[in-house]
Amino acid sequence: MSMNELKSRVEGDQVLILERTFDAPRELVFEMFKEPEHLKHWWGPSGWDLPVCKIDFRPGGTWHFCMKCIDQNQGEYYGMESWGKVVYKDIIEPEMIRYTDYFSDADGTINETMPSSEITLEFVDLDGKTKLVNRAEYVSAEALNTVMDMGMLQGIAETWNRLEEHLNEVK
Repeated sequence: MSMNELKSRVEGDQVLILERTFDAPRELVFEMFKEPEHLKHWWGPSGWDLPVCKIDFRPGGTWHFCMKCIDQNQGEYYGMESWGKVVYKDIIEPEMIRYTDYFSDADGTINETMPSSEITLEFVDLDGKTKLVNRAEYVSAEALNTVMDMGMLQGIAETWNRLEEHLNEVK
């Protein structure tokens, strides 16, 4: 297994844990999740852009964003928009970010029909490299299955590939 391969496992039946190691210092990897000018380079799967990225990075603050498919080869997804809203709970720089992740609309209204999740991101310092651990807790196994069926694992794998590319450009 290469160092930067995405590892995933399910704990219980409603917690998804994702891990990947990045060849970049922890402060820099943390920065990628904090600054809009970084996020818009890598957040979202391949072929998706981040035209809207409004972030208030503090406990109680929110991040409202829009991912838009700009890849014509993605067929029916081309031109599609996916809106999300994050509400930050805890931030310990550069170690941890805890937030609730929601689907939303363009006005920032939370979509109650879609599963939300409680996310904890951990940034582990490994001698100049960084292990990123993403723990996503859903209300039920059914809610986790819903997002898995939407292709979330592939989406995160592609997103973290883009994160690695961006880190290589800026470090």
